[in-house]
Amino acid sequence: MVEFDDVRQLVGEILQLGDRVTRLGPDTPLLGSIPEFDSMTVVTLIHALEQQFDIQVADDEISAESFETLGKVHEFVRDKATARS
Repeated sequence: MVEFDDVRQLVGEILQLGDRVTRLGPDTPLLGSIPEFDSMTVVTLIHALEQQFDIQVADDEISAESFETLGKVHEFVRDKATARS
């Protein structure tokens, strides 16, 4: 099972947020709201999510909506991991 805290921690590591990661909740906006969260960060995050959660993300599955909030990233990863099982 993919836990929200695991996704949050991974995002925090990629963005190098340190202790600030604890302030991120499911409704925390990402894409377009955090300056460090740009298209290159999305690519890095996708690769890290694939590695950590043993999922594959096809190019046509990537949308701005999936990376709008931290909760949406969690839902995306959880759904991918569930479909794999």
